[in-house]
Amino acid sequence: MIPRYARPDMVALWSPEARFSIWLEIETLAMEAMAGFGTIPQSAAESYRAKGRFEVDRIDAIEREVRHDVIAFLTNVAEHVGEDARFAHQGMTSSDVLDTCLAVQMTRAADLLLEACKRVCDALERRAHEFRMTPCIGRSHGIHAEPTTFGLKVAGHYQEFRRSYDRLVSARAEIATCMISGAVGTFAQVDPRVEAYVAKKLGLTPEPISTQVIPRDRHAHYFAMLGLVASSIERLATEIRHLQRTEVLEAEEYFEPGQKGSSAMPHKRNPVLTENLCGLARLVRSAVTPAMENVALWHERDISHSSVERGIGPDATIHLHFALHRMADVIEKLVVYPENMARNLAQLGGLHNSQRVMLALTQAGVSREDAYRLVQKHAMEVWRSAPPRPGDALQTRLAGDGEITARLDAKALGACFDDAHHFAQVDAIFARVFG
Repeated sequence: MIPRYARPDMVALWSPEARFSIWLEIETLAMEAMAGFGTIPQSAAESYRAKGRFEVDRIDAIEREVRHDVIAFLTNVAEHVGEDARFAHQGMTSSDVLDTCLAVQMTRAADLLLEACKRVCDALERRAHEFRMTPCIGRSHGIHAEPTTFGLKVAGHYQEFRRSYDRLVSARAEIATCMISGAVGTFAQVDPRVEAYVAKKLGLTPEPISTQVIPRDRHAHYFAMLGLVASSIERLATEIRHLQRTEVLEAEEYFEPGQKGSSAMPHKRNPVLTENLCGLARLVRSAVTPAMENVALWHERDISHSSVERGIGPDATIHLHFALHRMADVIEKLVVYPENMARNLAQLGGLHNSQRVMLALTQAGVSREDAYRLVQKHAMEVWRSAPPRPGDALQTRLAGDGEITARLDAKALGACFDDAHHFAQVDAIFARVFG
């Protein structure tokens, strides 16, 4: 993670201060639970709550000697608490603290991601309604296909980001688990009620059965969901990049006053934000495979997952958080050119209605194979003609073909080139998407 692609609220969640604060809260809550069950003196829990504090530099200094981060932390806190610190960490193992803390951080990260994803959804919903009936050409394989509306394009992405929101909800639920079960997860030295108490206080759910770590399939699911959200970001960003191409120019990123597009060419307006989003999506997805590989740990635990998660936990969430907010910015300010959409729609001389003619011929008694052949013959001639092609180029050629006019009179043929039929179901689709 570098500051260029980070927002302060998500960065703060992964800071050493935040991590050690969560550790301290876990240890304190565990002591309060033990005191409530009579395992340790009540005064010890109260002392730990009142006096417990830490210094990051001091923990780092101790860790350089003891080579163990949790021991270094406990030692530093004990320097402030004094004699009562001997009751801390009773029956617990390091992973009880580390994994529960990670669950808290990933849950809180999911909350920030959900807020950002909702912002994207809200922006897409507004722009979809704004351009609900703005005609544009739909493309398959990058080639003109049939008309759609820009609002329908945006509505499709809105629906995908609604699924992204649901995926983040799923990821949050999967990871929000607490483990205070001691060495190898048997509760041999710690009462299960301690885990239940800590989990409730932290807004987590007790892990039904752990080893010495929370099972890493939960974490793999979390990062897989982040990867899917990143892919949705890239799909939308790629669409905008194509629409901004000079030859297309149906929409473009907002160009800020004073912004410059090229160090060499003063005229340039480049899709730098959406290009950046495609790159960030790759970074987020790069966490998925390591998270999957973390699932297979040795026996009740090893720490091969630890170094991986120290990197991918902050990096994936910070990058995705930044990317979602950047995507929201792009959509909110996206500049749309309906006149260019109309120009591109008319570019192929009516070829986008070829299916309509073919279907009309089949309705008039022509076999599908013959109807396809008749329409394609004239469509290919229109393709071969030099642009700009007249808006009625295909209709004119078809009207001169006796095989076609024997089946379709001028009125029936003309009806095939009324673009209104392409948009007849827009309201129905919007009702399905937005309710």
